Amino acid sequence: MSLDRLRSALNPGVRLREVFGWAMYDFANSGYTTVVITAVFAAYFVGGVADGADWATLAWTSGLSVSYLIVMLTMPGLGAWADRVAGKKRMMMWVTAGCVISTAALALVGPGQVALGLFILVLSNTFFSYGESLTASFLPELAKPEAMGRVSGWGWSLGYIGGMLTLGICLAYVLAAQARGETGGQFVPVTMLITAAIYGGAALITFRLLREHSPARPEVPIQSVIQSLRSLRQTLREALPYRDFTQLLACAVAYQGGVAVAITLAAIYAEQVIGFQPQETMVLIFVLNIAAFVGALLFGHMQDRLGHKLALSLTLLGWVATCFIAALSTDKATFWWAAGIAGFCMGSSQSAGRAMAGLMVPPHRLGEFFGLWTFAIRLASILGPLTYGLITWMSDGNQRLAIGSTSLLFVLGLVLLMPVNVERGRLAAQSNP
Repeated sequence: MSLDRLRSALNPGVRLREVFGWAMYDFANSGYTTVVITAVFAAYFVGGVADGADWATLAWTSGLSVSYLIVMLTMPGLGAWADRVAGKKRMMMWVTAGCVISTAALALVGPGQVALGLFILVLSNTFFSYGESLTASFLPELAKPEAMGRVSGWGWSLGYIGGMLTLGICLAYVLAAQARGETGGQFVPVTMLITAAIYGGAALITFRLLREHSPARPEVPIQSVIQSLRSLRQTLREALPYRDFTQLLACAVAYQGGVAVAITLAAIYAEQVIGFQPQETMVLIFVLNIAAFVGALLFGHMQDRLGHKLALSLTLLGWVATCFIAALSTDKATFWWAAGIAGFCMGSSQSAGRAMAGLMVPPHRLGEFFGLWTFAIRLASILGPLTYGLITWMSDGNQRLAIGSTSLLFVLGLVLLMPVNVERGRLAAQSNP
């Protein structure tokens, strides 16, 4: 692809190096989700820290839900503050430092230290989620409306490369540690330190290259945490006239709940139900990330041609198929097919959703409305995994029933997506003051 074509996707005054810097944040933070939430620490917490107790999966999903609840209630107010002072980049730097430090602190968690593990998990995932929302709010500043899907796909694609690199380095260390006869309690802490180091190092590139383009809005009042809770209700009320954006929010709550199940419970399901060993699980997640990279890159370009709505619909159908295959899998080979489809759909559905939201967000309220987007994603991240954990606990550990039930979230997402009109939503965002 020529440089001129790349530049044509960007807003006036935006340089390619800025977009690279922005995309590098996806590269930086993807190691956290891949290693901590998906591949390594999740399975270690359930099988090692909690010793495979019946309540272990519910405890894991509950810890994540607490962090998502914190973000869901506070991010809109923090986003409004960032809009007021043009401080999105500054805030990103602070929350990134918080996530890097708390990720490294997970190395302190050993077998039996459930409370400590949950506390640090909540802390690190809260900081991670803040950063994820803030980086998404830069997208409309960087990309033209007609190229939003393409640029979003660049970020997601580079993110999956970062996730694979981090996981690959961790896998190499784990294989070497196992060859020395070390146990999970010995090699998992080192993988947390590796993940934290890559996150912090790669994020420095973002903070060096990315610029703040939106002007400060001094008329926006600075809010306390309590006031931000009230602001959330007000922002939701003010978003109602943007009916396609709010409909997409409802759709995101449904399908992102299912995506959250895949992200947070894939390794647990693979090891507890299918019988994968830790190193096999890491290879599985590595391949899943390759599929996600292809999905994000391919659909990032295709969705601008196919239409964001059609692209997202196709991926949701793929997710439904994934849930059924995973629930019916009785051997590792069959589950590999489910993981491959899930990876492809994961990259494409997340890229398409973020791009659609970017098209329908008022340009003068980026931080605030992307705070609402985060609210929807985090609500989904509570409802999906927590429901999975409850079904597992109430059915005496029947995770097949839980993963099969997850398909209903994607079906609901399809139903809620049908009324969305992307062009109408874009015009509403551009025309309303």
